[in-house]
Amino acid sequence: MVKKPVKKYAEKTYFQEIKEELKKVKWAIKEAMFKYTIATIIFIVVFGLYFYGLDFLFSWFKGIVS
Repeated sequence: MVKKPVKKYAEKTYFQEIKEELKKVKWAIKEAMFKYTIATIIFIVVFGLYFYGLDFLFSWFKGIVS
């Protein structure tokens, strides 16, 4: 005879383990997160402008060649 797994116990254990692991996480402080956010925004803007410039140059060059 095959035993069926106890679903409620497995789910309860799973979520308890997740909760325990999240307690072990060293979360970043507010100041560090602010710095990382600003750095990310600057990074995105700089690379966006870079690729916009490349696209503009290639389209300009294509217009000259055609």
